[in-house]
Amino acid sequence: MRYWYAVILLILGGSTTRGQQPVPIEKGLSQHIFTYDEIEYLEDPGGKLRLDQVVNAAFKPSAVSTPQNGHLGSVYWYRIKIKYDTASHNYYLLEFFDQTIDEITAYLPDGRQVLLGDRYPFSQRWFRHKNFELPVDNSKEGTEVYYFRLRSAQTADVIIVLRSFDHFVSYALSEYMTFGIFYGMIFIFSFYNLIMFIAMRQRQYLYYVLYNLSVVLYEMCTDGIAYQWLWPNSPDWNQYAFAWPLLSMSIFALLFTRSLLYVEFRVPVLNRLIMGVIIARCLFFLACLFINPYWFNYKFIEVIPLAVAFYTGIHVLARGYRPARFFVLGYSFLFVGFMLKFFIMLGYSWLNFGIVSYYSLSFCFILEMFFLSFAVGDKVRLLKKKRDKARRMMIRQMTENARLKDNLNMELEAQVKARTKELSEQAQVIAEQNEILTETNSLLESQAAEISRMNALLEQDNIQLQTNVEKVSRARALSTSLDFEEFSKIYPDKESCLQFLADLKWTGTFHCRKCGNEHYYAGHQPFSRRCSKCGYEESATAYTIYQNIRIPINKAFYLTFLVYSTKGKISSHKLSDILEIRQSTCWSYATRIIKMMDERKKELKQANGQGWSLLVLDDEVRG
Repeated sequence: MRYWYAVILLILGGSTTRGQQPVPIEKGLSQHIFTYDEIEYLEDPGGKLRLDQVVNAAFKPSAVSTPQNGHLGSVYWYRIKIKYDTASHNYYLLEFFDQTIDEITAYLPDGRQVLLGDRYPFSQRWFRHKNFELPVDNSKEGTEVYYFRLRSAQTADVIIVLRSFDHFVSYALSEYMTFGIFYGMIFIFSFYNLIMFIAMRQRQYLYYVLYNLSVVLYEMCTDGIAYQWLWPNSPDWNQYAFAWPLLSMSIFALLFTRSLLYVEFRVPVLNRLIMGVIIARCLFFLACLFINPYWFNYKFIEVIPLAVAFYTGIHVLARGYRPARFFVLGYSFLFVGFMLKFFIMLGYSWLNFGIVSYYSLSFCFILEMFFLSFAVGDKVRLLKKKRDKARRMMIRQMTENARLKDNLNMELEAQVKARTKELSEQAQVIAEQNEILTETNSLLESQAAEISRMNALLEQDNIQLQTNVEKVSRARALSTSLDFEEFSKIYPDKESCLQFLADLKWTGTFHCRKCGNEHYYAGHQPFSRRCSKCGYEESATAYTIYQNIRIPINKAFYLTFLVYSTKGKISSHKLSDILEIRQSTCWSYATRIIKMMDERKKELKQANGQGWSLLVLDDEVRG
């Protein structure tokens, strides 16, 4: 059978390829890439043509430098002519550069039929190389014709290269070294950001690492490296292995964009769009997996998440967020590389520069990762700058608070000394009166009554002094900065906080919210009031910012005080460290307090010593 194939190729092939330009093997030739009329093609829509039918068919010369299988459902035949020269004294081989081609049947001039393609186990290849190679018999003179039957589920670049063995070895070593540098750079980026994630616990670094690893696996799938080293005996899996890293690339790229640019807080509309694209991309992947795996080849679908991430970066940069400039620059390169591949797939063959355009997306990936690393570093630098500024402001505020605290302590000490002196003088008067009483027995009864009356006055004075001290302490708590330990002395427990709220709410006449009755009696809860008419019971925290609160109320008091005293400039992280409460909880309550401060800004300016207590009651209660 092989003999008859050789006869057919020699007799019929020579007559049907009269117009085709043969490629001569000249002395010193190291490499030649077949282009234009050096390659002729024939489309076989039904895939039923045999070789004896093909050699008589009318082939068309390629109008482009790199022909492609325009219709993915069709089989394509290609043929080339090589003019041998035994004087070259060198060994040659033919190489198909695109290693993603599913199936290639090569019909050699000596009648042999060789099966190539990533549909077959890697061990069946003649050369242990990621591309497909065939030996060329240069031991005789003359011109021979090679036929290739090609079928692929995705767009294939038919790049056929004639190489000498010496040049192939040198080229293969250089190529694998280049791959090593390419993947090494990505792993270095990934390792560095993994260390940053472990150190800083920010999810953006983890998303970036997972995105880089997805790029590595996808590039290994498209370069044939994964098939050679990871799953050489799983050709079925190799057909659609690229779909998994392609999915994770889209997901982690959008999550990284969302985290790096604070999209959730800066542009909530785009945040919802990003989450919607992620869900839609996952649904498309499941549809491909369970309905039609052929849809995996529609790689152009990735233009949607790429465009969303690119537009998000441009929008955030336009709104003044400086770290987005490196993000936009990196994605500009990736977008150009992706669109180049996309337009080549759509049939714009003049954009196909062979090997340069074939590896353009890989080069754009490296540039994108390089500038994304700059974007992450720029964000860290900006955060550090803001942190240093906040620290300086906090130090100034603490210094001012310490000064006010010292002045207030001096005033209190002066008042205590004056009162102590007054009490001493009164005690001296009492002593003198006692001496007079002992000397004058006749006036003992009247003097005893006088002493009792004076003691009563002293007791009232002591009560008044204690009340004044408590009022001063509460006034300090309403207008100055205290640490939590000192604040807790003023509001030591839940009962004291509830009593404060009850006194603040019901300063005037009690009015039942249900029936308007003004009479009440104590309710079941501490400091609550229960209507004597309808039985409606209102707690001390009802209609205040502490209603249904989930943290200790004394800590909530101090949180309100800290936000008020810092004018809302204290961070949720600082509140979490002081109060030992989760940062998200501190952020939630602080946001609510800051909003209320903005709404009652005018009243707070006229606080008249009431301080943060103006933030406690709802407008309905205050009205």
